[in-house]
Amino acid sequence: MTPRRTLPLLLLSSLLLAGVASSGSGAAASGGSAEPLVRPLGDVVPAPASVTPGGAPYTLTHRTAVRVDAADHESRAIGRYLAGVLRPSTGYPLPVVDDHAARGGILLRIDRRATVLGDEGYELRSGRDGVTLTARAPAGLFRGVQTLRQQLPAAVERRTVQSGPWQIAGGTVTDTPRFAYRGAMLDVSRHFFTVDQVKRYIDQLALYKVNTLHLHLSDDQGWRIAIDSWPRLAAYGGSTQVGGGPGGSYTKDDYQEIVRYAASRYQEVVPEIDMPGHTNAALASYAELNCDRAAPPLYTGTSVGFSSLCVPNDRTYDFVEDVIRELAVLTPGRYLHIGGDEAHSTSHADYVAFMDRVQPLVAKYGKTVIGWHQLTGARPAPGALVQYWGLDRSPAGEKAQVAAAGRAGTGIILSPADRAYLDMKYTKETPLGLSWAGYVEVRRSYDWDPGALLPGLPEEAVAGVEAPLWTETVSQSVHIDRMAFPRVAGIAELGWSPAAAHDWESYRARLAQQGPRLDALGIDYYRSPQVPWPAE
Repeated sequence: MTPRRTLPLLLLSSLLLAGVASSGSGAAASGGSAEPLVRPLGDVVPAPASVTPGGAPYTLTHRTAVRVDAADHESRAIGRYLAGVLRPSTGYPLPVVDDHAARGGILLRIDRRATVLGDEGYELRSGRDGVTLTARAPAGLFRGVQTLRQQLPAAVERRTVQSGPWQIAGGTVTDTPRFAYRGAMLDVSRHFFTVDQVKRYIDQLALYKVNTLHLHLSDDQGWRIAIDSWPRLAAYGGSTQVGGGPGGSYTKDDYQEIVRYAASRYQEVVPEIDMPGHTNAALASYAELNCDRAAPPLYTGTSVGFSSLCVPNDRTYDFVEDVIRELAVLTPGRYLHIGGDEAHSTSHADYVAFMDRVQPLVAKYGKTVIGWHQLTGARPAPGALVQYWGLDRSPAGEKAQVAAAGRAGTGIILSPADRAYLDMKYTKETPLGLSWAGYVEVRRSYDWDPGALLPGLPEEAVAGVEAPLWTETVSQSVHIDRMAFPRVAGIAELGWSPAAAHDWESYRARLAQQGPRLDALGIDYYRSPQVPWPAE
């Protein structure tokens, strides 16, 4: 019997095997090696929790079927998703069939008794006769499909028939996530992105087991979601963007299409309406929301901290409740993000008073509050999550305040700007992005421990991690590609993989092998010199 290997040893051996099994096309100029014919088991991102390699690989052929439980519609949908990924490149029919109607092939199996796997864990067993993917819940089955997919050659991601062969290394992967919350945020307020552009990002994130899409739907530069009771928010407040472009907004049907598509990739959408600051688009749309009843002009710049809802005005809370009520109806997920950062034009007393009135409205409509970490300076509602975006150099008192909230029961989402903000420049030569938090190369983005980031914050208080992408300089999908990839994959690994797997040298080698996969997917990623990408 092949002995079970712990991750550091496994990954070291995987890299050695990768060199031996290389297809022989030579090493890259940057030091990387060509893709192996059979990818060593577990040589994926995020790194799995447990890998036991051994036995012959499974080879996909024209006879391979995807076997599912015909009575389980989610398993069948995941089977169709997997077949849809594999058919164009392999050229194989890959029928999705009832698991009793065939033998061998790829079996997708839900076993409700597999409680050790939790809601997102899975077990993948591969051998000469087939592959069996087992999970307790459909989300785990979907996460396992991403591992199966990455075990195949990168060319499997192409949309035209490739030569193969298509082999999955033999052995067993047993995998569960470290943190329950693993998110990415897309700011659609500073620059608007269409439904199709957001869906493209959802698909990209799915590959790395991201389970939360945070949409920043309102800011000074644009309001992006239709609210029936306040129609000028989208019609007027959404009519522009940074630099004065045409802007845009989502109809309710548009937003629900995003939510539905995200759910099909087992991602929960968290909508954010930032308040009481970052509200110029709303203030420009309705004069009554301003204390002086005078609407400011629309704003297309990039400064922050100058706007605020009128906290003493009762009409403000009619507005807030209407927005929360309508957005809650559209959002099946658990959370509603109320922002709360950079409210520099709101006094501390007004900020606390505002949050005391607004947080109960979120609960009234069945949602749980998320706010930026400035909410810890007020009174976070019971069960609330706060999102920490501070820096290594942030004041110790600010960090201590967040840690104290965590110890008191508030869950903490970690998004340190100098590590996890995808809009930060990689280097001073990077054409896109900002640098107020510093330069964030790939290693800096990856090489930190969410369980030890904030002094005094116990790991059990960490809800998870999120990689925000603010869009002051990002206006096209190709810009998303360049700024998010490959850094978002590293943040995803920090959220998924066990702490024992955290190792930069192992990660950079596995990340290098993601390069051909990103190329095949048409993702124009940043080719960091810190990573030994294979030769093109």
